Amino acid sequence: MKVLLIGFGSIGKRHYEVLSTISQVQSIDLVTKQNIQDKICYKNLEVIDNINQYDYFVIASETNKHFEQLKYLDGNVKNKFIFCEKPLFESKKNLKITNNKIFIGYVLRFHPLLEKLNELIKDEKIILVNAKCGQYLPSWRPNTDYKNCYSAKKDEGGGVLLDLSHEIDYVQWLCGQINEIKSYQVKISDLEIDSDDLTMLLGKTNKNILVNISIDYISKNTHRKLLVETFEHTYELDFISNKLLKKNKYGLEEIYSFSNLKINYMFEKMHLDIFEQQKSICTFNEALKVMDTISIIQEQNHE
Repeated sequence: MKVLLIGFGSIGKRHYEVLSTISQVQSIDLVTKQNIQDKICYKNLEVIDNINQYDYFVIASETNKHFEQLKYLDGNVKNKFIFCEKPLFESKKNLKITNNKIFIGYVLRFHPLLEKLNELIKDEKIILVNAKCGQYLPSWRPNTDYKNCYSAKKDEGGGVLLDLSHEIDYVQWLCGQINEIKSYQVKISDLEIDSDDLTMLLGKTNKNILVNISIDYISKNTHRKLLVETFEHTYELDFISNKLLKKNKYGLEEIYSFSNLKINYMFEKMHLDIFEQQKSICTFNEALKVMDTISIIQEQNHE
């Protein structure tokens, strides 16, 4: 399998590292303005003559480039697998994909404890879901100035709603499409950014499940937690400590944990799922539904 990797920033480098270890992958060429030694590098997609030689395309560029790159690829190659980093776009756009299969990088679906939770709640009636994620933006990428990263820049597709749309994706994956949304998308901290640093939403899914999601760039105490209430149990998944607690009405607890979870492990599982079963990977249509939810929040908070 020949891979074309588009974008070679931090996330592109991670995909490169992971794909290099997968036996199905024979070679990886790059689309980047950088000159990488011993690698075939193209400045952009348009300069590639024989683009059909590639079997798998990985879009790891800035969010605001995804639309044009997907459109170009779908117009120029056929029957290929195309992977696009999340979120799909910076705002809702109309794009019909007719020639290829597109998958979106919501990698948390491959967290072993989220997979376990999905299995445990299959036969239960969920009544309420709380998802909460926060991390102080300056501590995200320790060796870079947060003011220069794309997260800080609204026009590059930055902002907490787009950056942390994992929460919207996995809640909709587990519970159905969120509607009846009430939301806040604001910049409330003293961070020197022009993007949103807090998004909160309250809604109800098409399966009649109440949902509460809060994501932010401002919490000095890094956290990512999911609380699921069913008639029989409370489930609490802590993505930072990698623990899943299941507690019933009588106080009986079961704890599942996954020690030493490496993020590359989830990325590898994600790419392998595309190559093999396509069981858990986020499809293009599911990613469009995440964009629908994002779009409602953006419209409600548009100044």
